Amino acid sequence: MRIRSKSFVETYQEDLSLFRTIWIKFWWIIFIMSILIFPFIVERYTLYTINLVGIYAIGAIGLNILTGYTGQISVGHAAFIAIGAYSTTILGETFLPFYVIVPLSGIIATFIGLLVGIPCLRLRGLYLAMATMSFGIIIQYVLFHWESLTHGAFGMAAPSITFLGFKVDSGKQFYFFIIIVVFLLGFAAKNMMRMKIGRAFIAIRDRDIAAEVVGVNLTRYKVMAFGISSFYAGISGSLFAYYTTHVNPEYFTLSLSIEYLAMIIVGGLGTIAGSILGAMFIGLVPEWLGILFGFLHKSLHLGGLAFMQQFKIISYGVLIILFLIFESGGLFAIWQRIKTGFKSWPFTY
Repeated sequence: MRIRSKSFVETYQEDLSLFRTIWIKFWWIIFIMSILIFPFIVERYTLYTINLVGIYAIGAIGLNILTGYTGQISVGHAAFIAIGAYSTTILGETFLPFYVIVPLSGIIATFIGLLVGIPCLRLRGLYLAMATMSFGIIIQYVLFHWESLTHGAFGMAAPSITFLGFKVDSGKQFYFFIIIVVFLLGFAAKNMMRMKIGRAFIAIRDRDIAAEVVGVNLTRYKVMAFGISSFYAGISGSLFAYYTTHVNPEYFTLSLSIEYLAMIIVGGLGTIAGSILGAMFIGLVPEWLGILFGFLHKSLHLGGLAFMQQFKIISYGVLIILFLIFESGGLFAIWQRIKTGFKSWPFTY
């Protein structure tokens, strides 16, 4: 007698499938419909913020592959995003179309990521963090002082996207373009982590010596993780350049790398969905806090505007600290508990 349960699978094909039940397919349809309707019911500034969140999510996925899945701590992620952004602005002065420039910017960032990953093979922990942070500082120095190429502190005007004779310049058009890229790269990363390469990354993160003993090539997979992470960062930087229409070295500071680390920690290390949730948290919470404190300043006259701005930053930091103390698994862990609760309701086991 065969007993089928909604919580168990019978074949490897079922275990590897992304949509196991009809209910998962149903909720995915609802989710996709919500995404399609969203840009037509929100204000322009909200849409602008959401588009930036989508761009951040791509870079966060790349960093999570390197840090969350492979265990290689990087504090220079902003440098690879800058490489992608400046590659796009420079290539935009040529005749190349945007659908060639975007992946080419990712490939350029990948090549540089491989060059960084090779000398960092024997480093781990804080030593690797210091090395990647130094690389980020070097890139920012180059962007500021190689004025013949980057125009220094003045930055560069980024090109516009033209497709089939139409110019993509509105928030709604960029929204659908960014959503498609996020979906494709997120889907690719999700499947990659379920394949041999993903298993190797996780094995290196959990116990690299044991992984090498069972036949995992540490050199190849560590360098590969750097390359894949850099590719995602390059794509994120390319979209950032297209969307903001201007790039400047001041955008890609050490604080941006710290923000990306916060995204994957808050969202959930070692999860693709957590990268997106973390990008939403880091991108939206400061905006919500700004609205809240702006309302308190106008209505209750609590402190000066400068004081409220500083208090907003402090509250933002305290919120992240409290979040990490009480939920180390990140937003993805909270979502998993909610989903499990719905599955087992009204029972407690």
